[in-house]
Amino acid sequence: MQIIPVASGKGGVGKSLLSANLAIALGQAGKKVILADLDLGASNLHLVIGQSSPKTGIGTWLADHTEFKDIIAPTDYENVSFIAGDSEVPGLSSLKVQQKNKLIKELSDLDADYVILDLGAGTHQIILDMFLLSPQGIIVTAPTVTATLNAYLFLKNAVFRLMYTTFKSGSKGAQWLEKLKMDSQSLQRLYIPKMIENLRAIDPENAMTFSSRMAQFHPRLSINMIDDPKDIEKAQKIRRSCAQYLGLDIDYLGVMYRDMLQDKALSSRLPVIIYKPQSVLSQAIYRIADKILATEPRQFDQNFDLTIDTDTNYNSFQDVADEAEEDYALKMNSLQDLVGNGTFTTGELSEMIKTMQYELTQIKKENLLLKSKLVKAAKLGFKV
Repeated sequence: MQIIPVASGKGGVGKSLLSANLAIALGQAGKKVILADLDLGASNLHLVIGQSSPKTGIGTWLADHTEFKDIIAPTDYENVSFIAGDSEVPGLSSLKVQQKNKLIKELSDLDADYVILDLGAGTHQIILDMFLLSPQGIIVTAPTVTATLNAYLFLKNAVFRLMYTTFKSGSKGAQWLEKLKMDSQSLQRLYIPKMIENLRAIDPENAMTFSSRMAQFHPRLSINMIDDPKDIEKAQKIRRSCAQYLGLDIDYLGVMYRDMLQDKALSSRLPVIIYKPQSVLSQAIYRIADKILATEPRQFDQNFDLTIDTDTNYNSFQDVADEAEEDYALKMNSLQDLVGNGTFTTGELSEMIKTMQYELTQIKKENLLLKSKLVKAAKLGFKV
């Protein structure tokens, strides 16, 4: 059984669109699929697959009103079952640790070829833990600067969460991290690869485990709502930033073009690959499904444990970790036109910016000098 968490740094980028249609595509390929709505607190995945409003779901199960097997409902689609989230249950978006652990156990024990988890947007620890149930989760983004930035920030927070589950409380590595988070300026200067170097010297055993888990961790990226083939370059920028700043290799699943048929499919209460399977969007989803079917599943090591309560440590560290916006926003905004096809190295781009800044300063000085001469000439009545 392979768990496929689907997440996004921000809402509105097509995460639920991909989750629902991917589940149906895998079901059509003969795989037994369970699709779970884990956008807890804002559950509406049933609308995307055209199901009626569910009477039971994760909320009723957590309230001990039913057994977990009873919230797995059949759908109209071949080999696909559905677990609703119950958005109307108060407090569902902020699960307690015991509830989270209970849910993780049930999801891990499901009888299916694929379990697709449609997660909520953002970087709440519950969302990150669900994403880390597999080293091959899918991150969905759009080609806008804010969407790609938030996708990168989501992955960075996932790496920090992975780090905190490895360097457990009381270890030498955890003690170093605790000291580091008190100095935000030092933290801003340290990227994950450099942090790993330091941790190898301080806590070599846990550092080796973390490096092993980072090697196992291969999130998969898909960009939705693109309008131009050049938008595909955004994927390369995210991949380069993850490699440079996080030491993280991400795989590329493909793109989905913006398609107005999706809105028509929703209004018809049909998934787009059912509404019009030959559309550009549907064919893109089928290609993504084919890549997943052809990919050998990965697993974290058996000692990887997400049931440990590290809320206090992790959240306080996450507050200062969000400085990643500065380094990535610089790449996305200032270098957007310079990156091109990715042939420049980071050092070359850095030197290019410095040169341009120097030249711009010189031009400004020359303009001021010329303006001064023009003003003087005008006062003297000379023609210029």
